[in-house]
Amino acid sequence: MIDRLSASLDYFQNTLSLRARRQEMLSSNIANADTPGYKARDIDFRQELERMTEQGGQQGPLNLSTTSSRHIHGQAPASAAGGVDMLYRIPSQPSLDGNTVDMDMERVNFADNAMRYQADLQFMTSRIQGLRSAMQSGN
Repeated sequence: MIDRLSASLDYFQNTLSLRARRQEMLSSNIANADTPGYKARDIDFRQELERMTEQGGQQGPLNLSTTSSRHIHGQAPASAAGGVDMLYRIPSQPSLDGNTVDMDMERVNFADNAMRYQADLQFMTSRIQGLRSAMQSGN
């Protein structure tokens, strides 16, 4: 019984986690709009959600690369990068300083992602309320 309840909420947990990670990326893009050479990043939301669903929400460790033999070798927890494959956005208008942030696109993506996050949160809340109601009516 608990497994079914958990499985029914896993999708929402994965969705909210990915939306929060994407919001961080979009915020970083907006914050670095004037940074020379900054490359705008994003994720393929659908692909990442499918991957997380197939893995049962499990995210593997993040391997660290070193640039010097004096660096400490190790692994960071998956939460450090959110366990998602970050993609670099192809700029619609090249800039002289190498920055690929398009503020109009970033603002639209930020607002859209925030709206979808709120909708997913409301769906999850409705689902929990429905499950709670079903459990209470059985008493």
